[in-house]
Amino acid sequence: MGELLDQVRGFGLEFSPQQIEKTFALYAPHIVRPTPDVAKVTRDVQYGPDERNRLDIFAPAGGASGAPVLVYVHGGGFVQGDKGAPDAPFYNNVGAWAAKQGWVGITMTYRLAPAHTWPAGSRDVAAAVHWIRDNIAAHGGDRDKLVLMGHSAGGAHVSGYLAHPDLRDEASEYLKGAVLVSGIYDVQHSDQNKFAIAYYGDDETVYPSQSHVPGLGETDVPLMLALAEFDPAEFHRLAAHAVMACANEKGAWPPFHWLAGHNHLSPIAQIGCGEDTLGPLIVDQLTGPRGWLAAR
Repeated sequence: MGELLDQVRGFGLEFSPQQIEKTFALYAPHIVRPTPDVAKVTRDVQYGPDERNRLDIFAPAGGASGAPVLVYVHGGGFVQGDKGAPDAPFYNNVGAWAAKQGWVGITMTYRLAPAHTWPAGSRDVAAAVHWIRDNIAAHGGDRDKLVLMGHSAGGAHVSGYLAHPDLRDEASEYLKGAVLVSGIYDVQHSDQNKFAIAYYGDDETVYPSQSHVPGLGETDVPLMLALAEFDPAEFHRLAAHAVMACANEKGAWPPFHWLAGHNHLSPIAQIGCGEDTLGPLIVDQLTGPRGWLAAR
């Protein structure tokens, strides 16, 4: 285990503003940034009518044609979060890292609760996918090599795109895969805190219809799931339900990675640094010998 992860362990097990601040401060000096030699960045592209319907595009600095496209959907407890300003380390690190792989990276924002409730986030993911399919070739990407990656609440929005009855058919048609990191997949088994209630509401009778777990088992989109060792217990429960849905429906686990030493934020914060543990797993899942995008 690396020196940075040793420090992450020292930040404690409680998911708190202090843990978040310390984790981001630890990794900020070490991650890859979208400098001109790394990526050509196009910022704040409007993919929908709302002011938060914006995305940033990170194309390889040397140019690309027909490149895989990785879209990152950030977390924030449904009520906050952003793809990151031009000078912010996060989540520009994800886009820059994708560009270094020779891919086109995209980071996107979406509408927030309580003004916009379930399934607004998943519908925004769908709108972004539509824009990308129509426009990404001009940035060197291949619309038929599209992979979504969602973390925490972003994982909820990506899994909703895969599972919602109005969206799942197009997701199956458009996506090569989806990476879900410490996501919220099943409102029935999540902690009913103020953040979840802001997005899903407080009427528990509709929670079964809002759960994405059955759809994760039924989707034709290949999945990769990851969970941090020091994620709150809620995320361990939700990952278990998601894996069980896949096992029940398909008779096998999806690719699953237990990220030793990590807390809820560190798997994303460390992408592109020298001790990156999640990034190489994603590279192998997309472009490895048996990856979703490997030449057949």
